[in-house]
Amino acid sequence: MQILLKVALSIVIILVATAIAKKFPSAAGLIAVMPLTGALVLVWVYLENKGNAEVMQAFAKGALWGILPSILFFLVALLCFKKQVSLPGVLASSFGIWLLAAIVHQWILR
Repeated sequence: MQILLKVALSIVIILVATAIAKKFPSAAGLIAVMPLTGALVLVWVYLENKGNAEVMQAFAKGALWGILPSILFFLVALLCFKKQVSLPGVLASSFGIWLLAAIVHQWILR
């Protein structure tokens, strides 16, 4: 049942953001990266780990520093769109830089 609730909430957030994007693309971008998703995951992690402080601290630390790879993802996407790169090229470039930054992120947080 929990998995269905997780899926349903995720779908609702995506649908709301894409619906708003039709008229207000920058607002939809804000919704897409807002702490709402992080807060939802925080709740699930908390419940699944019975509030284990060590797990919660590690999650919060990873999320905090995980912002940097996400910023790089969107920075590369913005630059690619400015250069009129195709969507597959934008996604490949953005995910590529995000993956490299995520690997560094995980290496540093060991």
